[in-house]
Amino acid sequence: MDWSIAEVARMSGLTSRTLRHYDDIGLLSPAFVGANGYRYYGQEELLRLQQIRVLRELGVGLPEIGRILDEQTDRVQALREHHKRLLGERDRLGTLAATVARTIRELEQPGHDEGEAVRINRPENLFEGFDSSQYDDEARRRWPEEFAESQRRAAAMTAEDMERIQRETTANMIRMAELMAAATPVDDEAVQEAVHEHYVGLCRWWTPNAQAYTCVGRMYVDDERFTATYDKIAVGLAAYYRDAIAHYARTRLS
Repeated sequence: MDWSIAEVARMSGLTSRTLRHYDDIGLLSPAFVGANGYRYYGQEELLRLQQIRVLRELGVGLPEIGRILDEQTDRVQALREHHKRLLGERDRLGTLAATVARTIRELEQPGHDEGEAVRINRPENLFEGFDSSQYDDEARRRWPEEFAESQRRAAAMTAEDMERIQRETTANMIRMAELMAAATPVDDEAVQEAVHEHYVGLCRWWTPNAQAYTCVGRMYVDDERFTATYDKIAVGLAAYYRDAIAHYARTRLS
């Protein structure tokens, strides 16, 4: 049995435009094109589309998906690998959901003041379930030397070192959120001291100059993944960091 592009779009939750794009880039071609110019898909194409959807859910980019699918020789084994990754992602999301639920419970405690939303019992718990390794491939591609240096330094650290760094990083975010909630200007000495702590923490991995550090601050806003992480602490925190970092870089690193 064959299905039209409209039927496949309805079944998969994708748009016909997306399916045509997949065809254009060689990721998913239809079984045949009818005399009317419509694309039709068979079972083989639907199985490939399922794998595409699974890999997209796991955050894999389209070029990499194409390479993975073209290189696989055993579909069942490939599906087993996808299933294993999905189970791992399920567990991670379960931890993440529990983290958010715990934060909600703490913020809903009797006597809670909305202005004190960033004061929770264990701020390091805010980040249980977050996976920072999702940035590794991108960092390796964009900043190969800096990434290699950070990996060397990380390899020399113990589990206790990493836990301490996480606590310090979270505490810095909480401190900056408190200053933002108090409407403290980014050029205030207290804010700049908190940014200095942030910069020193970053120097554990690599040492950015003024331009690079300014770019780090911009990335917190320009990259929605970073924005979402910072704004989970307090809405607007990513932009507050960006502006405070820009002032620090301009006045202390230039």
